[in-house]
Amino acid sequence: MLFSDFQKKEVVNVRNCQKIGNVVDLEFDECSGQIHKIVISEGFRLCRLFEGHADIVVSYRDIQQIGPDIILVNLCCK
Repeated sequence: MLFSDFQKKEVVNVRNCQKIGNVVDLEFDECSGQIHKIVISEGFRLCRLFEGHADIVVSYRDIQQIGPDIILVNLCCK
């Protein structure tokens, strides 16, 4: 899967069924290539510049499922 494929997927929290945002970055181990965290933006990039939205960092263990159009995460706070 390409990084651009991740960016197109919506991220939804399974605890409250709300859309969190979209993937904007990944943190991974250089040696193993395993993903450790995904970084999610809460808004459109242009709006984030002016409104100051913070990014949400989600640990890979909190990802429940990666589907064709959506990424389901289990977060207690968001």
